Amino acid sequence: MKNTQVLFYSILVGILVSCNGKPSDQKPVGDSQEPWLLGFEKTDLNPILAPDSNYVFMDPVTGEDIQWQKADVFNPAAIVRNDTVYLLFRAEDNPDAILGGRTSRIGLAYSLDGIHFVKYPEPVLYPDNDAFKKWDYPGGVEDPRVVELPEGGYLMLYTSWNRDVARLSSATSDDLRHWTKHGPVFEDFEGGRFLDFWSKSGSVVTELVDGRLVAKKFNGKYLMYWGEQFVNLAISTNGLDWQPMLNDDGDLLKVFEPTPGSFDSHLTECGPPALFTDQGILLLYNAKNLTGEGASTEVPEGMYCGGQVLFDKNDPTKLINRLEEPFICPGLPHEISGQYQSGATFIEGLVYFKSKWFLYYGTADSMVGLAVSEGQVD
Repeated sequence: MKNTQVLFYSILVGILVSCNGKPSDQKPVGDSQEPWLLGFEKTDLNPILAPDSNYVFMDPVTGEDIQWQKADVFNPAAIVRNDTVYLLFRAEDNPDAILGGRTSRIGLAYSLDGIHFVKYPEPVLYPDNDAFKKWDYPGGVEDPRVVELPEGGYLMLYTSWNRDVARLSSATSDDLRHWTKHGPVFEDFEGGRFLDFWSKSGSVVTELVDGRLVAKKFNGKYLMYWGEQFVNLAISTNGLDWQPMLNDDGDLLKVFEPTPGSFDSHLTECGPPALFTDQGILLLYNAKNLTGEGASTEVPEGMYCGGQVLFDKNDPTKLINRLEEPFICPGLPHEISGQYQSGATFIEGLVYFKSKWFLYYGTADSMVGLAVSEGQVD
């Protein structure tokens, strides 16, 4: 454990200076008076993606044709490639199944303006009769985050859901359409100690390079904030095998966790890839309010809103600022009436496109929404 800490802190040596608001419907959400904050406004066209029963795919596990987007389309990753925005969205098949009982696959869509999207006909990542079936099936592959790698190609972090344990897994691609799975990201750490630990939501630290968000290396290592019930920090040399940071007791280090009585009183789940700025490392996260004792009275119980926190760029474990109110919350009809009726604006996709920030989010586990910011971060 101590060797892991030494390795982690060693990557911080030589790091150079190189790395809002209230619930609202259509008004700007988030106050960007602080230089590290981004304030977003939901677009008039909202939602921008929805379920569609016309898309049919032959499921390799069952051998049956299925309407893989029939139930829900939500929680997308976003990436810019060749001046085009691509969304890798989560799609669920069976609208009659209960929450958590559907099979998820990841589809691909593209847009020239960041708003109007064209879907590819079949999913690009899905449960298959492969070595990863024991992790991916029957629940499927969920909630992707995607980053461009500095040497080229793309890294996806997604949830493998076998309806037993959620495991953060990885896949790579050269073109966003053809993906190679690599399995759970903590499988080899300390002999698989955290293989069966509930793990989700990996936000790799990126930097803005020529208008694109690219994974940043710190002395040859990638950094990733991850987690749902709290946020941990992990390191990797290849983006596939990750080492979580441990505390002095050998447990997962909590660099950020829920605040009692606040909008994030239940969960602080990592959102889109984190952003390295002059001010620090900006992490947008999904905040869930408790139900009952300890819940915030400012937002409805059980609701998912979006928050922002800032970590020290010279010590990424050190939290230096936190937005005390959500910068985006459910308010539009489809954000409070879908599969998750307590309401959700679940943020996962962030791109810099046409000199604006485009933030893509899942609406109540059912559709995809969009909010845009003209703010700048240095």
